[in-house]
Amino acid sequence: MRILHVTAGAANMYCGSCMRDNALAAELKRQGHDVVLMPVYTPTLTDEENVSDDRVFFGGISVYLQQKSTFFRGTPPFVDRLLFDNNWALRRASQKSVVVSPLFLGEMTVDMLKGENGPIAKEFRKLREWLESEKKFDVINIPFTLLIAMAEPLRRAGKGALIVCTLQGEDLFLDGLPEPYQSESKQLIRERVPNVDRFLAVSHYYAGFMSGYLSIPREKIRVVPIGISLDGCEAIPKPKREFVKIGFFARMDPAKGFHHLSEAYRLLRKRPGLPALRLEAAGYMLPEHKEYFEKEKAELDAAGLGGEFTYHGSLSREEKMRFLRDVDLLCVPTDYVEPKGLFALEALANGTPVVLPAHGAFPEILTRTGGGILVKPKDAHALADSLENMICDPEKRAKLAAEGAEGVRQHYSASAMAAAQLAAFA
Repeated sequence: MRILHVTAGAANMYCGSCMRDNALAAELKRQGHDVVLMPVYTPTLTDEENVSDDRVFFGGISVYLQQKSTFFRGTPPFVDRLLFDNNWALRRASQKSVVVSPLFLGEMTVDMLKGENGPIAKEFRKLREWLESEKKFDVINIPFTLLIAMAEPLRRAGKGALIVCTLQGEDLFLDGLPEPYQSESKQLIRERVPNVDRFLAVSHYYAGFMSGYLSIPREKIRVVPIGISLDGCEAIPKPKREFVKIGFFARMDPAKGFHHLSEAYRLLRKRPGLPALRLEAAGYMLPEHKEYFEKEKAELDAAGLGGEFTYHGSLSREEKMRFLRDVDLLCVPTDYVEPKGLFALEALANGTPVVLPAHGAFPEILTRTGGGILVKPKDAHALADSLENMICDPEKRAKLAAEGAEGVRQHYSASAMAAAQLAAFA
C-alpha cells in the first residue's frame, strides 16, 4: 500500500503525536508498505530513527510571513524553499525559545482552517501541485483536525486516494484558544468533516469524546490504539535499595498534573511508618511553564523535601529508558483528560507500574494491560493513599510490572498499531 502520512513538527520539543506518527510510519515501512511521512510547520523531533521526509510543507516561517504581509503571499515557491522552508532555516528558528501568545495562535489556527480561502492559500497550492506530480497514493492521512482544511485539496489532487484524519489530542489546544478564535476554529472544522472518509481515534474514550466535541458521526470513526516501538525497552527487576523512587515523566505543564503529585508527596512525607522516598521528574519544559515549575519546587523546598527531589529535564531515548527502569513506579496525575497516555505505555514496557487518574484513555489501557492502579482525578489526598498502598507493597508492584510489560507487548506495540491502522484503511 502507498501511504502519504502528514505529521506536524513541534520545533525543538519532543511531541507525543510526532513520536506516534513516526513509530507508525517506521513499522509500516518495515512491513513493506511505501510510506511518505511528510512534516508540516517544522522538521519533526523524535527519540528514535526519524523516517520523515526531508521536505517540509507549510513551513513555519513562510506561514508566519504570509499571515503578516500580502507581499509574501505572492513570492515564487522556489524563493520560499530557498530562504524559508529549508531544514536549516526552520531548525535555526526552532532553536529560539519564544512564548507564543494565545492571540497569535488563534489567528494562525483560523487562517489555517480557512484553507484555500485564507491568507496562506499559496501553501495549499504548493502541496496540491507536489501531490499531482507524485505517483498515486492509496491513502492520505492527516495527523489531526487542526489540518482538516487539507482534506478537500488533497482529495482533488489525490487521484482517488482515501482521505483519513487521526484524532489524537487537539481538544487541549482548541480549548486553550481565546474567543472568538476557539468557536470559529471549531465551526470551520465541523464544516469540513464531510471532506474526510474516515477518522482514526487513538483510544475508545477519544472516539466517543471527539464525536460529540466536533460533531463527527460516530460511524465515521475507527479506533486505532496508540502503540510504541519496543526497541530498547526492557522489563528488568528493580534494584534493591532503602528508598522508593516515585517517577513523573511528561511535559512539565500544568495539564500533566505535577502539582497534584507534588502535593501528594508532601502529604506522604508526613505519614509515619513509610520507607524513605525520592521524587524524580523528567520531561520537556516550555519557557512559559518555568514559573509553574519553580512554584512547585519552592513548595517542596519549604516542606524540607528539596533534597529528595530531582528534575532531570528533557531526556534522550536512552536516558528515558534508564529513567523509567530506575523508578519504582510512575505517576502522571493529569488534569487534562488524556487521550493517548504514551508515557504510561513506555513505563509499562520497561517494567514500571503506574498510578494514573481514572479518566481518558487510562482505564482502557490498564484494563488491557493490568499494569497499574487508577485513582480519583485531581485529589491529592486520594493520590497519596494510592501511592502509599503501592509504596508499602513491593510484591504488588512487581506483579503489576510483569503484567503491564506483557500487556503492552500484546496490545500496544507499534506492530499492533500498524495492524489496526491497516484494518481501518481496509
